[in-house]
Amino acid sequence: MGLSKYVRPKIVNTRMLLRIMGWLLIIEGVFMFIPGVVSFCYSESDWWAFAAPAAGTAISGLFLSRRSKPKSMHMGKRDGFLLTALVWVVFSLFGLVPFLLCAHKLSFSDAFFEAMSGFTTTGASVITSVGDMSHGVHLWRAMMQWIGGMGIILFTVALIPMLNHSGGMQMFNAEVTGITHDKIRPRISQTAKMLWLIYIGFTALLIFLLWLGPMSLFESVCHAFGAISTGGYSTNDQGVSAWHDYAYVKIVLIVFMFIGGVNFGLIYRTLRGEYNALRKNDVFRTYVMIIGLMLVLFVITIISRGQVTDWQAVTLDPLFQIVSTITSTGFTVSNFESWGPFVLSLTFVMMFFGSCAGSTSGGAKIDRVLYLFKNAHNELYRSLYPNAILAVKINGRVVNPDLVNKVIAFLCIYMLLVVAGGLSLTLFGVPLVDAFFSSFSCISNTGLGAGVTGYGNSYDILPDATKWILSALMLIGRLEIFTVLVLLTPAFWRR
Repeated sequence: MGLSKYVRPKIVNTRMLLRIMGWLLIIEGVFMFIPGVVSFCYSESDWWAFAAPAAGTAISGLFLSRRSKPKSMHMGKRDGFLLTALVWVVFSLFGLVPFLLCAHKLSFSDAFFEAMSGFTTTGASVITSVGDMSHGVHLWRAMMQWIGGMGIILFTVALIPMLNHSGGMQMFNAEVTGITHDKIRPRISQTAKMLWLIYIGFTALLIFLLWLGPMSLFESVCHAFGAISTGGYSTNDQGVSAWHDYAYVKIVLIVFMFIGGVNFGLIYRTLRGEYNALRKNDVFRTYVMIIGLMLVLFVITIISRGQVTDWQAVTLDPLFQIVSTITSTGFTVSNFESWGPFVLSLTFVMMFFGSCAGSTSGGAKIDRVLYLFKNAHNELYRSLYPNAILAVKINGRVVNPDLVNKVIAFLCIYMLLVVAGGLSLTLFGVPLVDAFFSSFSCISNTGLGAGVTGYGNSYDILPDATKWILSALMLIGRLEIFTVLVLLTPAFWRR
C-alpha cells in the first residue's frame, strides 16, 4: 500500500504576495512620474529626481510581477494582514528616493519620516522651509497623502478585479479604518471602485472651488489633496493663512475637511438618495455634536482671553481649527498658540476621538468612543441592578459583546502605545511633554507638534532614532493597530 504524500500548508502565499507587491510598485512608479513631468514643465532640475526613481520603481514592480508565479491565487487572512502592512513600508521606502535626490536633499531618516508621514496622512514634516522646495516635491508630498487617504490596497482592489476572489476582502478589512466593514456593493472590487470614485469626485470639486479663490491651479491641487485626505501638507510655510482671501479658503476647507471625516460608505448611501442615513446615524450625529460643543468652548475661551481681533476670531478660526484637529488634517490658524492651555487640552481630546470610521481621518474614531461610553453606562447601571440584562446599541442595532470587547482592547492598546512611544522618545532627550504629545500626534495621524517642534512646524530637530519610532507609530495608527501588531505575535507564524 502506497503512502500518501503529506504537504504542510504554507503560512502565507509568498509568491502571490510578491506578485501583488509588483503590481503596486508599478502603480507607484506611474504616480511618481507625474511630479517629474510637473518639475520639467516648471524648468526645475528636480525632474530627474522623480523620473529616475519612477522608472526604477516601475521596473522593480514589473520584475516582481513577472517573476513571481504563484501555484495558487488564493489569499487568506494572514496574507491580507502581511501584505497590507508590508505595502505601506515598501511604498515609503521607494517613495523616499525623490527626497534623497532633489535639490534640497533630506537624510535617509528624514526622507523615510516624510514619506511615511505622507502616505499615512499624518502631515508631520521634517522640512524646515517648504517654500524652498520645487513644484515636483510639493506635488509628490500632496499625492502621497491623497493615495494614502483612501488607501493603497483599496486602490489596487479597485483596479484589479481578480482580487475580488483572491484575498480582496481580507486586504480591505486590514486597511480600511473602522470596527466593521460593510460592502456597499456585492463585490469588494465594486465597493472599492465606488469609494474611490466618490473620493476623486470630491477632490475634483475641491480643486475647482479653491481655484476660484486666491489659489493658483497648482496650489489648489496640492491643498485639495491634503484636505480631502485629511493629511495637511501645505505648499507655503505659513500654511493656509498665506492667501489674502483667507476667509474664503477657510470656509471651503472646513466643508471638505468635514466631509473627509465622514464614513464614505455613509456618503455613498446619501448620494444614492438615502437622506435619512446621515440623520439617523448615531456616529455622525455624535461627530456633529462634538464639533458644536467644541466650538462653544473655544469661543468662550477666546473671548475670555481677550483674543477677539475680528469676526473671524470667534467664528471661522475656531471652527477651522476644530474641524482640522478632529479630522486629523493638521492645518492650523495663525493665532492658535495664543488661545491658551484649555484649548490645547481640548485639542488632545479631539486628537484622541478622531472622526468617523470608514473616513480618511485618524484617531481612535468616534465609533469606538461611542461603544466605550455606552458600555460604561451599562456597567454603571449594573452596579445598582446586577441582574439587569443590557446591550450596547448603535443605530438601533444590538452590538455583539465580542465586538465591544475588541473595541475596549483596541483603546487600551492605543493608549499603551502612546505611553510606550512617549517613554521611548524621552530616552533620546526629548522633553517629557513634547515626547508624549509627539507620540500621541503621530499615532493619531494628526501631525501637530508641541514645544520642541512647535505647532504644526518641522520635526527636523528631533534625533534620527525618534523619527523611526514616530514613523512606526504613524503606520500602526493608520492601519489601526491590530493589522501591524498581529504580525508580531507567534501565533501568526504558526501553521
